[in-house]
Amino acid sequence: MGGVGKTELALQYALNNQHNYPGGLCWFPVRGLDLGTQVVNFARTKLGLTIPDQLEFNQQVEYCWGHWPEGTALIVLDDVPSFSNDYKQRIQPYLPPAQSRFKVLVTSRQRPGASYRRIDLDVLSPEAALELLESLVGKERIDQERKEAQALCEWLGYLPLALELVGRYLDIHPNLTIPKVQKRLEKKKLAAKALLYQTEQGEITAQLGVAAAFELSWEDLEESPEAQQLGCRLSLFAPAPFDWSLVESCVIETEDEEEWEEEQEDLEELRDSFLVNRNLLQLTEQQTYRLHQLIREFFQTKLAQLPEADGYKQSFCQVMVAVAQLIPQTPTQEIIAAVNPAIPHLVETATVLTDWLRDEDLIWPFVGLRRFYEGQGTYDQAEALCKQCLEITRTRLGQDHPDVATSLNNLAGLYYSMGRYDQAEPLYQQALKIRKQLLGEEHVDVADSLNNLGLLYKSMARYDQAEPLYQQALEMKKQLLGHHHPDVATSLHNLAALYKSMGRYDQAEPLYQQALEMKKQLLGHHHPHVATSLHNLAALYKSMGRYDQAEPLYQQALEIRKQLLGHHHPHMATSLNNLAGLYELMGRYDQAEPLYQQALEIRKQLLGHH
Repeated sequence: MGGVGKTELALQYALNNQHNYPGGLCWFPVRGLDLGTQVVNFARTKLGLTIPDQLEFNQQVEYCWGHWPEGTALIVLDDVPSFSNDYKQRIQPYLPPAQSRFKVLVTSRQRPGASYRRIDLDVLSPEAALELLESLVGKERIDQERKEAQALCEWLGYLPLALELVGRYLDIHPNLTIPKVQKRLEKKKLAAKALLYQTEQGEITAQLGVAAAFELSWEDLEESPEAQQLGCRLSLFAPAPFDWSLVESCVIETEDEEEWEEEQEDLEELRDSFLVNRNLLQLTEQQTYRLHQLIREFFQTKLAQLPEADGYKQSFCQVMVAVAQLIPQTPTQEIIAAVNPAIPHLVETATVLTDWLRDEDLIWPFVGLRRFYEGQGTYDQAEALCKQCLEITRTRLGQDHPDVATSLNNLAGLYYSMGRYDQAEPLYQQALKIRKQLLGEEHVDVADSLNNLGLLYKSMARYDQAEPLYQQALEMKKQLLGHHHPDVATSLHNLAALYKSMGRYDQAEPLYQQALEMKKQLLGHHHPHVATSLHNLAALYKSMGRYDQAEPLYQQALEIRKQLLGHHHPHMATSLNNLAGLYELMGRYDQAEPLYQQALEIRKQLLGHH
């Protein structure tokens, strides 16, 4: 049942017994969230694992468990909603292997199957319930009304969450007697039943005390309607911790700096005095905030009754769109780690709140999530989002719309990254056709489609088809964006790579050089795209036998990749391997050997020994 203290008990067990788990403690909230994605993100951001992009998503999760730190590890799956088909699809396939070193602790309102070793968590004993209430309101006050306090605990069903809420209420109102509080709770009984009915909670009798306690707290917030509204707005976040800066972005609308700081202070006062102080909102050890799942559901019910609900949802969506727009096409490890806490809330936007996204923002949550997942090689997740985005844009915006073309282009780009060229080609062609019809022959999006189709044909060795597309895209971008633009640099680089593949080195070299200089000026010297240009120009010089010119470029690319991508990234293995190959051609075998060995070790870690 909800409110009995499952999460808190699991948390205290984990903290008090962490010395027994040298392999680490890992906490995954799973209600409404995908376990596999959380495992992969945790392994990347917390364990520093570099997971091979070419692996299927299930294999990536297996790779994470296979490369988990040595020693016994505790894996907590908090608030599993059910053990039915949803569990079998979203959770079971991503559990750690059945090895003695992995201990899995599951909390749930539902009873698992017979294969689980189950501990049924009962409500508190009368003595423990009274002790909890005493810790909240003080021994002296309980001693004065002990029998009444015992009766109150019984009325609340001895549920920790209900006792916490009522205890905080009593503490805030020191002049209220316990019988008077219980009388107020009795008055809330009808509203509490309605609340439980609306949130579709089971075991009504047991949870009635929690719902009544919430109703009492809600009434107590009537002195501050702003606090009530804030609680409702917090329920829009996914059932996962959230950073307070996201809340500020949702609520504070002024652009004046002094007014913004004043509203920030007012918001913090509402949070701490009205919500945290009443145990309606919890501060985590990571200095983020979370709502208890039951409290979140109750607040959502109240939100539905507010006339401002649609506006609040729209504001929330606009903030999450802004987060999505911060994720670049090629996110670095630093960006992935920075945006990772917001991902559950971005998923909530893309799956639950799309009706409140503006038409012009409709694709952005999907685009941001696709970049996040594709940037980590979790292609299955990215593909599902791309397909969902295409379906939603077609349904709302119609078949012939620029965002439908973008959705087609993004899905095609994903298939290209996965090497599924036959599936990518018709999607790229559809996107190009729609863009030409809607935007005309001369438009940056048309140039983008031409470039992408050229890139696909180059990868398929259809060079005669790729070259005119690249040339058209380059000329169009120069006319529309000017000669000095990152997209122009990309087109120059792509055309150079095509000429190299065709053996036309004299035409490739000046294009590579132009692209490199432009990227340095526009993006800075330490950027993944600059490293790619350095590496590819070095490869050209190597193919031309100009080894002395190739060496420093390979070395620069290697250093940039070390700094930005870490020591265990596929691009690092490529850089080490190619520099070693250069040294081998130059007869510098003593320098080549350790680089080959390093590249081999990285690939073993990424791909396994077989």
